Amino acid sequence: MTANWAAFTEAEPDLARTAEERFGAFTHHVLATLRKDGSPRTTGLEVRFLNGELWLGMMPDSLKALDLRRDPRFALQANPGEGQSMGGGDVRIAGRAIEVTDPKQKAAYGEEVEPPEPFHLFRTELTEVVRTFVEDDKYLVVQIWQPGAPLRTIKRT
Repeated sequence: MTANWAAFTEAEPDLARTAEERFGAFTHHVLATLRKDGSPRTTGLEVRFLNGELWLGMMPDSLKALDLRRDPRFALQANPGEGQSMGGGDVRIAGRAIEVTDPKQKAAYGEEVEPPEPFHLFRTELTEVVRTFVEDDKYLVVQIWQPGAPLRTIKRT
């Protein structure tokens, strides 16, 4: 089961807001894709939250775009920032990236974001959003959201 960003935001508005703030704090994040041989590839990436979707834009024929065309599964890690503070916690998103080929959709995205042309554009279908943070300098808290399931919270000492 998957869900777009709007469905996630409706299901868990506080976690969605925190995730957007974490991704908004820095420009570059880390995307993991799968190479032809199945091994992982990590690369830098900018993301956008627009019109109820989480968008991934890429240079033409970049290896990450070719990976996603072949196998749409991805994991996305928010930039933790400098030092060890990780304000807002650590946020990871997993799902499937679906390439947008419709010229009107790409043009609408291009008007908002103004990416260098040409570009690949992918919308995301989420399978999991995870936030990890420290509470009261005592607990490691992990929040896990998956489509169709309630938010799970795990606290560890």
